Amino acid sequence: MYEATFTVSDSSAYTQPTAGTDCRIELWCNDHSDLLYVAGSAIDPLLSRIRADIGIEDQLRGDGEAIVITSSCLKRHETTYIERYLESHNCLLLPPLWYEDGAKHCRVLALDSRSLTDLYRDLVADGFEIDVRTKREVGAPSHSSPLLTLDDVVPTLTGRQRAALSLAVERGYYDLPRGTTTRELADELGVSRRTAEDHLRRAERKLITSMVSYLY
Repeated sequence: MYEATFTVSDSSAYTQPTAGTDCRIELWCNDHSDLLYVAGSAIDPLLSRIRADIGIEDQLRGDGEAIVITSSCLKRHETTYIERYLESHNCLLLPPLWYEDGAKHCRVLALDSRSLTDLYRDLVADGFEIDVRTKREVGAPSHSSPLLTLDDVVPTLTGRQRAALSLAVERGYYDLPRGTTTRELADELGVSRRTAEDHLRRAERKLITSMVSYLY
């Protein structure tokens, strides 16, 4: 079997609102509705767009994040959803789909490499822009080659969270003593100190909560 991750440029109600923002949407489709995890520094306009285009049945709000149950499924409103291409080529979508930086991000499992090639070909032929990020062969799980990889354990950060965390590590923010301050990091990132600290805290929280269960 083969696993691939790639981005698809489309104009869906979940894709467009993330363009030019640090917002991210993770989607689990339930046929009659969608379960969404939405995160970002300014998610209110994004939620307003979802409410207008798809409908929101219920939501739980937190600080810069929300869990949303939509009134209907995205597939009922669009004809370009990727599932119909997957079915044609015996490929499986590994949830969740996620939307970030104005693109749809997919993780797909195929029985053979040719199926993935044919999938890419048909998507491109229908006008989609495809950017393949990773591709790997999946073998039988073993202690030396587990099926669970770092990609499955490490959470996905937003682009701005990755940038802030990478710069912090590069500049020695986590060294003892610290090699830089959040003010200096903010200046390099071109954001306010509060925004830089917010990106770091969110990235740190995602990493810590994801990894802590594997420490026992």
